This record gives sequence, structure tokens and C-alpha cells, in this order.
Amino acid sequence: MILKGFSASPGFALGNILVYIDNIRIPNESYVTESEKQLHHKKYLTVREQAKKELETLYLSMQEKDAEKAAIFLAQREIADDIILNEDIPSKILNDLWAGDWAIYQVYESVLSVFKNIPDPLIAERAADFEDVRALLLRIWYGQKGMRLSDLKEPVIIAARDLKPSDTASLDKNNVLAILTETGGITSHTAIIAKSYGIPAILGIEGLLNHVKDGQFAAVDAEEGKAVLTPDVNTTNEITKKRDVFIRDKEEAEKYLSKDAFTSCGVKIDIGLNISGINLNEELKANDFTDSVGLFRTEFLFLGRTSLPSEEEQFSSYKKILESFAVCKNVSRARKNVILRTLDIGADKKILSMDVAAEENPFLGNRGIRFCFSNPEIFKTQIRAALRASVYGNLWLMLPMVDSLETFRNAKVIIEKTKSDLQRENIPVGDYKTGIMIEVPSIALLADLAAKEVDFASIGSNDLCQYVCAADRMNSSVDKHYNQYHPAMFRLIKETVSAFYKESKPISICGELGSDVSAVPALIGMGLRKLSMSAPSIAKVKRVVSSLSIKKCETIAENVLKMSTAAEIEKYLKM
Repeated sequence: MILKGFSASPGFALGNILVYIDNIRIPNESYVTESEKQLHHKKYLTVREQAKKELETLYLSMQEKDAEKAAIFLAQREIADDIILNEDIPSKILNDLWAGDWAIYQVYESVLSVFKNIPDPLIAERAADFEDVRALLLRIWYGQKGMRLSDLKEPVIIAARDLKPSDTASLDKNNVLAILTETGGITSHTAIIAKSYGIPAILGIEGLLNHVKDGQFAAVDAEEGKAVLTPDVNTTNEITKKRDVFIRDKEEAEKYLSKDAFTSCGVKIDIGLNISGINLNEELKANDFTDSVGLFRTEFLFLGRTSLPSEEEQFSSYKKILESFAVCKNVSRARKNVILRTLDIGADKKILSMDVAAEENPFLGNRGIRFCFSNPEIFKTQIRAALRASVYGNLWLMLPMVDSLETFRNAKVIIEKTKSDLQRENIPVGDYKTGIMIEVPSIALLADLAAKEVDFASIGSNDLCQYVCAADRMNSSVDKHYNQYHPAMFRLIKETVSAFYKESKPISICGELGSDVSAVPALIGMGLRKLSMSAPSIAKVKRVVSSLSIKKCETIAENVLKMSTAAEIEKYLKM
């Protein structure tokens, strides 16, 4: 039997399946009497304290192995101790006479519903932490024992509905051959951990747990997004060969990881790192293999919490990143620039700590810098924290969703005013640059004028593509219209890059297209000399760069710019 899903992390595996099931019972709607409510309230308080102790123990034990993954348990402990949740649950028990387990389930469900109705998967997946804490509370309430992926005795293929953050944080990567799940998005904890560990993963397999059995032998092809249950000899041999080729190819690419990215004719291509903050320790390990941080997404500081991050909390995080990239083994690369993208949220990317009004077309609505203008105190707090941190490294501030020069100028006024305020308070501010993300076609068409005013720019190909193609990248029904190989995309990129180089201003690309090894030759041929990507893509992109000459890239770019369809371009680039 063949099961299909989408590939979250490429690779191949052969082995026995371990069905990993969350046995937490979903409570029925139930109520208590006046005489019972105090018992349920007292039991909830006991359950909550036990949950906090378990999470604290997990945090301390994981801290020795991996501080960043340990932070997952610390964050979950804070959720278990959240003031609002711990007012609502007792209130439901004492005032509305809800049974304790029903109160836990429903109060957390009200929080989860906020996340799950958000179209942006990066934010919707933050629900995983709240769901994890709820499951822990209910497990303790019912007196059930938990199962941990740190306790695996032999290598297995994990099959699950989904993996919780605590599962992925304690996962024994040496005993996980592959991961199969029924749910989970490309930005889920499961996908992120699988990528960082290099574990083949196929997510979104419909009805997975209805088809697999414990101990069943399976072959996983995570490049094509398929798993074969009880494969025959021919399939087993085929996957074995593909796995061996994949491993050899990965090992070959890894040889380029520590090398600078030079073309065969000696031209340096700067490789930047995209930081999401979700798995920060793993991301920071790429410091010695990159030339800069091409995109530091700051949204992670605002997610999965019921209060906004303070200036001090943001300052501490920004300082950590800037300091990390101000020092590296190669002293000639000291103080690498860190492109910090200011808060990029809105009706399409909600945060739990704010009541953001729904919009019919959120991708065309109040998001990015527009949201910051609508919430000036949030924006000013972030800018204060960033400018304070600028003395610890090489800060480049990047504004998202800029659609005009007026928008950029208005934002710059706020930034300069914030700088003046800090200086009046005798708070030091370092040197920094102010630039824009080019993701709205209107500013791309004004690139020649924008390049005269901004310090730098980065092309956000993901959003630029959805606006150019008028196709919501979160809407599966228009997938075929969202195509980064669209000829209009390459023409717009070419004109934008040319405009910035004419003014001798730095420009890079930080969307998925920048890590696409098929598209890299054309991008270099169009003049791009800075590509930014997530850590797992660095080695393979460096290898591709080393095989290219600028002349060859320019020829490829010229040919692409003459083509009239995305299909024609894709076929040509993937030859």
C-alpha cells in the first residue's frame, strides 16, 4: 500500500514503524454540583502544580543537552502558569460548575481556536505549545503515563497524528529513521526539527493511523512524499539505492559547507542565513558558514503568549543575535551584518496578545509596516530595543510590506525620532542601516527611485510571487497559479537588481527562490551577489555556485528572460 503526503524534509528510509499515539482522552461536556466544585478546583490546582514540576524537570534535564530546545519546556511552563488561563479555568469550575477536565479542555480550546483560524501556518502552528500543555494537564488529571521519543530502544519510523513540541524537543535523532504524520505544516515543530536533524519526513498523510501497524516494515521516499507499507523486494532495492545516492550526495555537498561561495571564475557570492527563531541554537550554528544574517524574523518573540514582549526582552534577544554574528572563527568576517525585519504581522498573522480585526483580504490588508503604523507603541518599543542592541553588532533594519516611498519615509521619521529619544536618555546607539523588503510590486516598479533613498533592500520572493501572480500562497485551490518561475517574477527581479546596483546599494534575495538550486544560476546571472536561506540549504547552494561561471549564469539569465511561460522556464532551469 502506498501512502502520500508532502515532503517536509527530503531523504529515504527503510525500517519498522512505531505507531506513536497520544492517548489523552477528550472529555465530554460535564458539570459538578455545588458540593463537588471545591474538590475539582483543588484537584486542578494540584494538577497544574504537577504539570509545572514536570515541565521544570524536563527543562533542567534538556538544558544540559540543548539550551534552545530546553526553552520549549520553559515556554510551556509559562503557559501552564499563565494568569488569564488560571483565572478562566477556576472561574468555570467555581462559577459555572464545569467539571475540571471539561474546564481545562474548553478554556484551552478557546485559545487554540484563535491560532487555528489564522491562515498563516507559522502562527497557526504556535497552537502546538498550548495543545501540548493541555494534553499534559489532562494526562495528569486522568492519571495516565506519558510516552517519550527519548526512550526509543532501536531505530524506527515514527507514525503519528502529529508530534508535539515536547516530543520533538526530546527526540532521540539517532533512533528515528523517518517521521510520518497525519497533520502538521511546513513550519510546524515536526518539519523544523526534521529539517535541522536531517530526518526524512512526510506530513499530511490522510488516514495514516488507520493504515499502519506497530512493527510493520515500510519504505519511505520523502523526496516524492510517499511511504510504501510492506514493500516488495523491488521497491526495497529501489529505496535502498536512492538512499545510498542521497547520502553520498549529501556528504559531497557538506564538503562545501565551510568554504566560501566562489564561482568557478572567482566571483564571491555572499551567503546569508534566514533566522526564524523557532530553533535558534541550531540556526546559530551556521554562523561560521555564512556571511551575514539575511533575514531575522522577529515574529517568534510575539507568538504563543498572552502578553506583548517587553523592550527588555526584545533587546536581550536582538543583542544575542548581533553578538553571535559579531564574533566568529574567521576574524576577517567579524561583525557580519544582521538584517532584522521589523514586526511582520497583521490580520493574516495574528498574535494572541492583541485583538486584531478580521479582514476579507488579509494579505492585501493591514499587515507589516502598515500594522506598525496602526500600532505605533508596539513599533516604537521594537525600534528602541533594536537600536539599543545595535552597539553589539552590525544592525540593518528592514521594513516589510513597503509599498511606496512615502511609506518608507514615514517609517524612517519614527526610527530617527526613536534614536533621538534614546540619545537624550544617554542610551548609546550604534551605527545601523535602514532598508526595505521588496515584496509589493509597486515598490519593485519604483526600484530606481527607492535605490536612491534606502540603504539596502532584500527581495522577498514568496510574497512578491503571490502579489505578482494574484494567487494567495495559503490557498491550495490556486496553487497552480502561484509559481515562482513565472516570467514576470524574473523580469521584475532583474529590473530591481539592476536599479540597486546602479546606485551601488546592496540587494539580496531571502525568499525560497534564493535557495532553489535550479534558480540560483539565473539569479546570479541577473546580478544578484547575495543569497539568503535557511541553514539546511547552505551546503547545496555553495556547491552549485562553485560549478558556475558568471558568463554561464548570464547566458542562462538571458535565455530565461526571453521565455514566455513558467513551464518553459522551469523545464529549462531543471535540465
